[in-house]
Amino acid sequence: MQQRTGEEAIRARGLVKRYGDVAAVDGLDLTVRGGRCLGLLGPNGAGKTTTIEMLEGLKPPDSGTIEILGRTFDDDPRGIRQRIGVQLQDTELQDKLTVRETLSMFRAFYAEGHAPEHVMELVGLEEKRDAWVKNLSGGQRQRLALGCALVSRPEVLFLDEPTTGLDPQARRRVWEIVEGFKRAGGTVLLTTHYMEEAERLADDLVILDSGRIIAAGTPAEIIATLAAESIVEVRPREASAPAFERLDLAGLPGVREVRREAGSTVLSVTDTQAAVTALLGVLEAGGLGLEDLRTHRPTLEDVFVVLTGKHLRDG
Repeated sequence: MQQRTGEEAIRARGLVKRYGDVAAVDGLDLTVRGGRCLGLLGPNGAGKTTTIEMLEGLKPPDSGTIEILGRTFDDDPRGIRQRIGVQLQDTELQDKLTVRETLSMFRAFYAEGHAPEHVMELVGLEEKRDAWVKNLSGGQRQRLALGCALVSRPEVLFLDEPTTGLDPQARRRVWEIVEGFKRAGGTVLLTTHYMEEAERLADDLVILDSGRIIAAGTPAEIIATLAAESIVEVRPREASAPAFERLDLAGLPGVREVRREAGSTVLSVTDTQAAVTALLGVLEAGGLGLEDLRTHRPTLEDVFVVLTGKHLRDG
């Protein structure tokens, strides 16, 4: 890896991309330092894919500047493309090429890179080297697409929802490959619909909504913005639900915020013991029954829902 860890590998300032009257990306600033992974999170339509496609050089911004490894697509597009790897949301590969032929074809596009045999070992496809692409499973196709992105020995890797549709075992295999790339000094920009994936791979996160950044920082910093000790999820019994809806839960001791979801209520609390004790007292006084009550430490998913009103995988 030529890029030094800590230097700016990706720098974008004031990115704007419009489709008619809709601003898919609206004045975006991003910086990714070498050797780190930046995760882009956001509901469907937030501008994640448009952002990553501009950074990859696949779409020009309407305004703003992009530098990849200190270069711009206006000045040196070929130089940038020789040093980056790209895995699209949906990579179309030739069905009647074998795994080895596919990697050999992608390797031929670059002046330098890994041998196809090395990449097959890296992504765990050695035993499928002579299998046609059309005969691969979904997980094997995803790993092959990742191998095509890695065959050039890139310094920066762009991954747009790389594990969507994969089973848990295949997903973890992809995570291990990305972690190995990072350990070798590589830089990653990742979009994902899986919060666990973001928490495991991303050093830094940006949450987008309507083309704008609504939160940024390390996962721990973003979670801390909730200012909550814990999250309490309450589900009343069906017969008690109408009366439960009328309770003033926001006025209970230790409760910072209340939000209603389908069939349940979620409380952000600053004092778990005080909040739960007061809640149970109110329920007992009103003769209301509970179906379920559980608590957990605040997570990225909780922050995401508070900021966007949606769960990440719901989009």
